[in-house]
Order: sequence, then C-alpha cells, then structure tokens
Amino acid sequence: MQYRAKEVTPRVEEIEKHCLELFARDYKYSIIHNANGEVCGHYPRQIVFLEYECTDVERDRFESTVQITKLQDLVNRSKLARCRGRFVCPVILYNGKHICRSSTLAGWGELYGRTGYNYIFSGGADDTWTESEEVLEDDSAVRNGDSQLFDKVRGHDIKLLRYLSVRYICDLMVENKKVKFGLNVTSSEKADKAQRYADFTLLSVPYPGCEFFKDYKDRDYTAEGLVFNWNQDYVDAPLTIPVCFTQNLNIDWTQYQSWDLVEQTQNYLKLLLHIINSDDESGLLVHCISGWDRTPLFVSLLRLSLWADGAVHASLEPSQILYLTIAYDWFLFGHMLPDRLSKGEEIFFFCFNFLKHIVSEKFSAVKKLSDNFGELWTNLPASRDRGSVTSLSSEFSLITEEAGGASSLTTDTVDMFSSQPQASSWRKGTTSSPQMVVWNKQNPLEEHLSHPLNEARSSSSSSSNQSEHSVTRTGSSPLAVPGRRCPLLSERQARLEAVREVFLAAYSSTVGLKSSAPSPSGAISGLLEQFARGVGLRGTNAIV
Repeated sequence: MQYRAKEVTPRVEEIEKHCLELFARDYKYSIIHNANGEVCGHYPRQIVFLEYECTDVERDRFESTVQITKLQDLVNRSKLARCRGRFVCPVILYNGKHICRSSTLAGWGELYGRTGYNYIFSGGADDTWTESEEVLEDDSAVRNGDSQLFDKVRGHDIKLLRYLSVRYICDLMVENKKVKFGLNVTSSEKADKAQRYADFTLLSVPYPGCEFFKDYKDRDYTAEGLVFNWNQDYVDAPLTIPVCFTQNLNIDWTQYQSWDLVEQTQNYLKLLLHIINSDDESGLLVHCISGWDRTPLFVSLLRLSLWADGAVHASLEPSQILYLTIAYDWFLFGHMLPDRLSKGEEIFFFCFNFLKHIVSEKFSAVKKLSDNFGELWTNLPASRDRGSVTSLSSEFSLITEEAGGASSLTTDTVDMFSSQPQASSWRKGTTSSPQMVVWNKQNPLEEHLSHPLNEARSSSSSSSNQSEHSVTRTGSSPLAVPGRRCPLLSERQARLEAVREVFLAAYSSTVGLKSSAPSPSGAISGLLEQFARGVGLRGTNAIV
C-alpha cells in the first residue's frame, strides 16, 4: 500500500514503532511531529531527527547543535516551499553531517494555488500568511519568480537548510522545471531566477525517472546495457558538477549520456559518498521531483552502503537494516509501490537488486586498515564491481561454514512489515582475517546441504565459469574449496550480499518478478522459482 499519515492502521502503527526501536539501537534522537500529516501527508507521523550515536563511548561523538523546537518551527514554516509539501528532512547522520531528502521546489502554479487555498480555508488566520496581498499577487509577478511570496517561502526553506548545515544540493531531475499542460508546475534550485540558492553548492545530476524502470523490467530486470534516451524534448538539465568533486574519482563525466543504468547509478553513488566524505562539516540534500522514487533509491543505497562499512546503524543485522530502509526510507515517505508495480516501473526492486553492483571496496566510505588487501580483492576477476554479466543467474552467494560437513543457509522467511522478523537471528562470526566476516544463522539448516538453490547456483556458475562459494573455519584463515576459484569475501561484500538475499527471498514470495518474456540468457523466473521453493517461500503469487 501507499502510506498516508491520515489513514494509519494498527499494522502501520507497528511499523512506525519498530522503526523507532531500530533507530534507538544506535542513536539518540528527537521527534519532528507530523501528527495526521499536518505538515506533510506522505511523511512519517513521527520523523526521526538523529542527534548523535550512542552505542560506542570510545568513538568520537558528533553531537548536534540543533534545537528540536526551532527545527519544528522551521519545518512548519518551510512546508509550502517544496512540491507536495515535502520539506527538507534529515534522514541519515554520518560523522555529524545530516543527509537530507525532499522534493524539488514548488513552482508558481502549485505555490500560488496552495497559499491561496490555505488562506481562504484558514479564515486568513494562517500565521505564515498574514497579509492578503502576499497571497493574492498578480500572476505575472509570481510567474517571474521575483515576488515577495517567493522571497518569503523560499527564504524559510533556505533557513531550514542552513540550520541543518546543508551546503550541497544534488538535484536528480532531468529537467530544469517540470512542465504539465504547458505550465511550470515545479521548479528547482538551479532554475531560481533570483539566485536565492547561490550560497549553496548545486549539483545537477540528472537521473531517469521511474518511467524508465519499465524498460528495466521489460528487459527481464537487466540493467546492463540499458541506456536512457537523453534526446527527448523534456530533458534539458545537463550534468553540472563542481570541479572539486570531479577529481580523484577516476570518472569521465563527459561520457555520462553513454552510461548504462549500472554505470550511471554506480558513479552517482560514488559522487554522493565523495561529497559526504569531504573535509568540511556540511550536510547533503538529495531530491528529484516528488521525492518518492529516485530520492529513496539513493537515500537507501547510501544508508546500506554506509551500514556495510560499519559507519551507520552499527548494531543492526542484515534483516534489521533491510527492514528499516524499506519501512522508513520507502514506505513511510510515501513511495507509491502499488502504482509503480501496476505500470511495471520497478525502481523499488532495482534498488535492492543493485546491491550486487556496489560490493566492491571502491564504494567504501571508510578507509580500511588493510588497504593493500582491499585493492587486491577488488581487482580479482570474480569480484569486479559491475557484478556478474548475467542478470540474476549467478546472484545467490551462499556463505557456508564448516560444521561437520553441513552447510549454513543464509536466507529464510522474513516478513518485511512485521514488528518481529520471522527469520532466525543473524550473528557475526569472526575469523583471523580483518577483511573476512561471515553472517550466518544461530541455527544452521543442516538438512539443506543438497539444496535446490545450490543446484541453481552450480548450473549458473558453470555457465559463467565462476564460483563464489566461500568456506571458513572458526578461528582460522578462510579455506578455498578444492578445485575451485574462491575469492575471499570482504566484510562489506558479505553484509550487502546478506541483505540482498533476504530481500530477494521476501520479494519473490510477496510481490514476485513478472517476466515479460522468456529470458534467453539467465532464465530469471525459473531460477527464482527454485530459490523460493528451496527456502520454503513458495506462495500462490510468488512468481508470475
């Protein structure tokens, strides 16, 4: 379903409660109140403002100087500045920096209509709009973008950004202004004629909207080779990045229109990680148009990538961080999953399936102690950062542990929106290698040694001439499977693969992948069918 703050059920209340519990594991936080959606109808009723990490007293503590009462006031005042009232909202805290999300700026049409509506139906008592002449301005003045109305509304938005110490704004829109029926219904910071956002560092990083992901679904969920058509009439926003962020990334940004969906998403994520790792203490805002498709895609990838490095949500296990990012970043911020699925625009699935493409240490935001080992690992052919050339045919990397010859399966049933995940709890097994970690169950399913999933992977591995099995012994160095090439799993890779496997299991048993045509290469649907049956997830609607 799509979340609406005014239509909360007991089930949704459980989701809200569980999200707060997961945030509380690692952070001291305050609440920005949005009861019944009074500030924004598709934002959480209780918006979490992370103040500082509270789990490890030995680590440097970055405490916020933000006062929650003042933040609440700025939020209330700035809600009209952005499309659909989706104001600048902090969602991730990393090294004292706030990573925020929002929609784009409201254009004159929406702003004029909404302020007039609010004024009329509040009896003129809205404390933000006390003078009728500000609301009932001449259309031409509002259209020009230099009116007092724009000055006031966007001024509040700028005050909120500054209060959160946000300096960098990454705009994912492929257009400068969104046009519908010949009217500019939304705008963006880069198109503000009065240059009100000149003091911020604006990055135009155009990324295809949710409609493009129907092509992804129609290509049997294969992003490799899928290139956006940049010659469409409405696409008028060029990629614009300050020189300081184009250095040290080894990316030829001039070729961005030739990148496929994999390379484009990888490079944009590298850019965002580079920005939040800059030397200053400034925060980051990421937004698209409405802020409920492309925005959660990159917010979720950032959260999961930083978690995989141990930089955020340090105490959460794979199923828990997956629950948090799906429930909070996607559901409670209003992602329209039923609508997107009905249109085949599967950007939500793409986000979590894409984790296979960012397992490399090249995407790590944390400097590893063993850099030389990391470089060696990332250069191994079997662990190149684009992942396998077959879409889903070699996706399921089992992490096994030697225990009397038995295999420890790393996936199980998970109800993504229950207060208690059904999966057995995960534990972090340590080995002598600082780069090696094993995420496995406390109760291994030993009877699954001859598992349908193993058979699917063996078939897939033989077709790609690769094997990704990894066997370890507690307290010893990882051992290679005799006769097979077996690169070591870094902690980052092990974590992200664990998250992705839990997601695929849950997704295949609930939503399901709907292949538009038989796959000539990977037989995706058939492989996931085996996967679902193997771990007991086969349902009536598992895979169509």
